[in-house]
Amino acid sequence: MKKWTTFLAGSACAVSLLSQPVFAQDKELVFMNWGPYINSSLLEQFTKETGIKVIYSTYESNETLYAKLKTHNQGYDLVVPSTYFVSKMRDEGMLQKIDKSKLSNFSNLDPNYLDKPYDPNNDYSIPHVVAITGLAVNTDMYDPEEFQSWADLWKPELEGQVMLMDDTREVFHIALRKLGYSGNSIDDTQIDEAYAQLQQLMPNVLVFNSDNPGAPYMSGEVGVGMLWNGSAAAAQNEGLPIELVYPKEGGIGWVDNLAISSGAKNIEAAHKMIDFLLRPDIAEQITRDTGYLTAVKASNDKFTHLEALFPSQEDLDNVEWQSAVDDKTSRYEEYFLKLKAGQ
Repeated sequence: MKKWTTFLAGSACAVSLLSQPVFAQDKELVFMNWGPYINSSLLEQFTKETGIKVIYSTYESNETLYAKLKTHNQGYDLVVPSTYFVSKMRDEGMLQKIDKSKLSNFSNLDPNYLDKPYDPNNDYSIPHVVAITGLAVNTDMYDPEEFQSWADLWKPELEGQVMLMDDTREVFHIALRKLGYSGNSIDDTQIDEAYAQLQQLMPNVLVFNSDNPGAPYMSGEVGVGMLWNGSAAAAQNEGLPIELVYPKEGGIGWVDNLAISSGAKNIEAAHKMIDFLLRPDIAEQITRDTGYLTAVKASNDKFTHLEALFPSQEDLDNVEWQSAVDDKTSRYEEYFLKLKAGQ
C-alpha cells in the first residue's frame, strides 16, 4: 500500500520508530509495518493481554521493507508485504510458513481475500488490509454512466483532466486491461503495446498522485481518473461529489499481508499478534484509523454504509489481483519513467 486519507472516527497515536532493527528477546515481538496501520493503544492492548512487548517500526514502501529485511533478516519477526512482494520474498527465502493451527481467528477471514495467486494456500501470508483501485468520477463535472471502462479515460475531450496513480504497475494495468491482456502480463509484446497505449493517453493526464490521491478530485483539478476505494470513501465522507466506478475490465486489487520473517526469533509471538489482528474488534479499529477495510468479514459489516469500500460481489469477482511480473519489473519501470518524462 501507499498513502491515504484517514476519514473515520478514531485517531492513530504516534509510535516510536526504529532507525535500526532491534534483536528480539524473550517476550518481545519486533514488528515492522506500514506507518498508520496500527496505533499505539492497540499495541499496548496486545502487551496487556499477552505480556509481549512490541518493538514497532514503520515504512512507506514495499521496496523499503524488502531492503531492510534483505539486510537485517534476523532483526524482525512480523512484517506486512503487499500482494506480489509476498511471492518475491517467499521465493528468495525471506519468509517462513505460517502455522494456521495457531490462529484461532483464521475463520474470521473473508474468503474473497484468501488463496490469491501470490500465495495460493496462504502458507506464507495472512490477508490484513485490502483495497481496490477503481475509476473515480466527479459527478459535478461528468455523468458516471459515461465512464464504465478503463478505455473511457482515453476520450479526447478529457485532455488535461485525468489523474493517474503514481504507480508503475497500476498505470500499466489499466492499459493492459484495455487491450484485453492480464494486468500482470510478462509478455514483452503486450507490455510494449501497453506503453504505446499510455503514450496516447498522456495528453489527457494532468497529474500522477499516490501520496494523497483524493486531493486533485477534492480541489476540482481533475474530473476523472484512478482512485483507491478508501480515498474515494474519504472524499464522499467530506461531502464531495465523487463516485467510484468498478470498470467492466475489473478493478485492481491489492492486499497488505501479515507474514513472518524467515529470521524471526519469536515465532510464537508473531502468531499471537496475527491472531490478535484477526479479531473483529481489533480489525474494526484498524479500519477506523486507516480508512481501509481489513480482511476480517465481521468487522467490515460495520462499514457497509460506505459504498465506495464495498464493490458488488460481481465487481469483486471481476477484480484482478496484482501478482509478480518476475524479471519484467525493470521493463515496466523504464517505460513508466519515459511516460512521466513525456517520451
